Amino acid sequence: MSDLILTTHKTSDGTTITVAGELDLTSCPVLEDATCQAAPADGAPLRIDMSQVTFMDSSGLNFLLILRRRLADGGSRLVLTGVQGAPMRVLTLTGADTLLLPAGTQVHATQMLDPVTPA
Repeated sequence: MSDLILTTHKTSDGTTITVAGELDLTSCPVLEDATCQAAPADGAPLRIDMSQVTFMDSSGLNFLLILRRRLADGGSRLVLTGVQGAPMRVLTLTGADTLLLPAGTQVHATQMLDPVTPA
């Protein structure tokens, strides 16, 4: 059973799915079902609000990359918003932030690491 909580909002300028919880191997199928049902057919963007995602592993990253491609093939696009904490570190350290985040919101990997305090 997944601890992922999803809320979907459809508007004239696209669909937003708000995700809360952990995005991992067990919860990705839940989000995949939601994106299949909510994907805009008219080329409008699909926004995923990740401001409440507390953890994301490689399964979550893989799902987002596949979703991005699927939407692009259908003439739409994926827009991630509110990415922070551990999910941001995954995107940044793998370089996926340049593909998945809007221009100007990428963070250099060195900014995500804790600074080393001299002894």
